Amino acid sequence: MTTKFSADKKRLITNFFSLSSVEVANYIFPLITLPYLVRVLGPDRFGLIAFAQAFTQYFVLITDYGFNLSATRNVSIHREDTNKVSAIFSAVMLIKACLMIFSFAIFSAFIFSIPKFRADWLLYYCAFGLVVGNVMFPIWLFQGMERMKLIALLNFLAKLIFLAAIFIFVRKQGDYILVPLITAAGAVTAGIISLIFARKYFGIRLVPVSAKEISHEMKEGWHIFISTAAISLYTTSNTFILGLLTNNTIVGYYNAAERIVRSGQRLFNPISQTIYPHINRLVADSKDRAVVFIKKALLMIGGGSFIVSAAIFILAGPIVRIILGPQFAQSVIVLRILAFLPFVIALSNIFGIQTMLTFDLKKQFSKIIIAAGLINIPTAILLVTLYQHVGLSIAVLATESFVTVSMFYYLHTRGILKTGRTHA
Repeated sequence: MTTKFSADKKRLITNFFSLSSVEVANYIFPLITLPYLVRVLGPDRFGLIAFAQAFTQYFVLITDYGFNLSATRNVSIHREDTNKVSAIFSAVMLIKACLMIFSFAIFSAFIFSIPKFRADWLLYYCAFGLVVGNVMFPIWLFQGMERMKLIALLNFLAKLIFLAAIFIFVRKQGDYILVPLITAAGAVTAGIISLIFARKYFGIRLVPVSAKEISHEMKEGWHIFISTAAISLYTTSNTFILGLLTNNTIVGYYNAAERIVRSGQRLFNPISQTIYPHINRLVADSKDRAVVFIKKALLMIGGGSFIVSAAIFILAGPIVRIILGPQFAQSVIVLRILAFLPFVIALSNIFGIQTMLTFDLKKQFSKIIIAAGLINIPTAILLVTLYQHVGLSIAVLATESFVTVSMFYYLHTRGILKTGRTHA
């Protein structure tokens, strides 16, 4: 038992640091370029890129289809069976490829039928490259296998190269189109590397899959897809709504502040991604042991995220001046309002992803997320109309707080975190 515990602990620590490097590549690297880009491009061009990326995220969502959680879970359960994992891999990649083709068709229809999009069609197509790279990079496979070390390193190095490319090639405002192009190139490169290593180190092969296997994977991911689609109604959609109702400059003020906050929030993503497959296995063995682990994670992540949120709130003024510069003075109030998102979202992750999903409470989880999305859209539209970027910030914080409180209330009334029983 001691040997098994030590091995599990060592694997968790290794995966945590490996996933941390992926998070740095995906989210912290863009934060490093933020001070440079906002000064070179200005609020207007920066806001245009943010709007294009927000639009593209809808198609990232479609192609993800919840597989980052459902496929991770399935791979973690069957990871000792190479044939089974190959079948899961093949079914998921086939579905994602079909969804990407479908997404591209819808994407193109929007670009050429709406003047606002058609005017910058090349920028949008460059941004769509991120969808391609996301499809190619099966992080869910490496998470499920709990083998992140090598692929994380290579992903880190690939994106580091493209980070340098931003500073080398984006030198003036007219170079704004290179930003999504370079970002997409980094994502595609990382995807190619990951597929090579999936084959070499796991022996994963593309194999013929039946309609039944495809149907099973789609059914497994459905509730998570619906939940993540609903989540987009109060995350990605916010920047999109702001862009539709205001202008690129206002989007720039909001998005620059939001990127700072989201970077603070994502400091805890490696922990979340590391413990998710581990909690799934604990639940399969003993729900009581899983609850003990979840409570420890709640204290650690909750405490750490509160400190990060408090620091952002207190230092909002200096942070904006140092990172964004004087052109973004209107971002200070946005940053203060959004400052407590890392704390609120960290708690909702523990209550929702780590507890409700691992205890197979997908339907209840989906209902809360869908309710939040439906509440957020009219709230965001109303507050953006009245107060622009400040109103949107209030809507975002209120919606995220609703999600966290609702999940806590459900788990509390069911006594799940007390006994480990679902009472569903």
